[in-house]
Amino acid sequence: MQIRVIADLHIHSRYSRATSQQLSIKEIARYAKIKGLQLVGTGDFTHPLWLREIRETLTSDADSGLYKLIGNPEVPMRFMLTTEACTIFNYNNQSKKVHHVIFTPSIDHAVQINDKLCKYGSLSADGRPILNMTAPQLVEEVMQVSTENMIFPAHAWTPWFSVFGAFSGFDSIDDCYQDMTKHIYALETGLSSDPPMNWRLSKLDRFTLVSNSDSHSFWPWRMGREANVFELERVTYGEVTDAIRTKDTKRFKFTIETDPAYGKYHWTGHRNCNVSLSPAEARKFSNICPVCRRKLTEGVEQRVEDLADRPAEFKDSNAPGFMRLMPLSEIIAAVLNVESPSTQAVWKIYNSLVDNFGDEYTVLIDAPKETLNQVVDQPVAAAIISVREGSVKVVPGYDGVYGKLVLSPPAGASAPNLLRGSVQQKNLADFW
Repeated sequence: MQIRVIADLHIHSRYSRATSQQLSIKEIARYAKIKGLQLVGTGDFTHPLWLREIRETLTSDADSGLYKLIGNPEVPMRFMLTTEACTIFNYNNQSKKVHHVIFTPSIDHAVQINDKLCKYGSLSADGRPILNMTAPQLVEEVMQVSTENMIFPAHAWTPWFSVFGAFSGFDSIDDCYQDMTKHIYALETGLSSDPPMNWRLSKLDRFTLVSNSDSHSFWPWRMGREANVFELERVTYGEVTDAIRTKDTKRFKFTIETDPAYGKYHWTGHRNCNVSLSPAEARKFSNICPVCRRKLTEGVEQRVEDLADRPAEFKDSNAPGFMRLMPLSEIIAAVLNVESPSTQAVWKIYNSLVDNFGDEYTVLIDAPKETLNQVVDQPVAAAIISVREGSVKVVPGYDGVYGKLVLSPPAGASAPNLLRGSVQQKNLADFW
């Protein structure tokens, strides 16, 4: 029998910068169950204090290469040992800053990886350590520990700290990883890009596209906002990583994606001047802010277009599929026209839906419209279905500002302001 596994394999602990200080293994497990995740990355196993917490709260799950909570057999969720690392190095007289995700199947392997990496930087300074080594060196060190380990570029397109980053990245995977590219089987698309954007680069065809939340908190509008969906006979580390390595669409079924416009770096812009521009508009200004005349933060869509050798409508028929969703809390907040998804009004509706359907993914993917209407008011039910069917719009994010979900008003109703937040970003028309 095939088992459906929804997996978010890149998150962080409270020892990473800009994270919730309430983050613990038990809180991650609690909210992962509410979200509907069956497999979650531990994140940050390179940090000594977090690794100690992993040891104290998790136990090996029947030699599967995965871990489960100690003393909580009723919680079916499993953990995979994962971390993110930043390498900073010079290449052709340019400073390169690239983030990488690392998977490993055992605590012993994690300790061995840490023993190697501590020579290149402090592992206790940050859950996502900064290492003074090249990307090929990192891959070599990790793979020397075990060929079962997996490493790939994190959030591959963000302007800073990524393999294709406009400010400190490369134009190809091979340039970044050089002779160690033979060990790279995947890349993480990040919030601001999705599979169709990556399919536009023929040189990425050999890599499997994975999607994860890179969450800095356990809240359900962060953790699991992007994920990977597998159908496996056995839920093991080897099954998951082999499905990724081989790009096996029988086991790796699809990724869950937010609309890439929701990502904080989808369009080119300048947050301080409230300027947001499409690639074509940004080029008209030569990527210079029309307000302050400083360089704009180049968005992911523009960067993809710069490197693409295929049209936007190209589809890779040999790749896993994808489904676009938005976090349920964000959908409810947009309907209520409230600023934050963490308000009590949002939680009340959210909890009602989860109590009735079991978890958030079931609400977003499987719950019938008729049943939704019996649990929540029609506007919320209609918004959930609209997101599921892809009939909503998102005002693109830019320069660190999240995109904003736009919902159409019911037929015959006046259009309310359903954008969360009161600041309206500028576009090209404002400067002509």
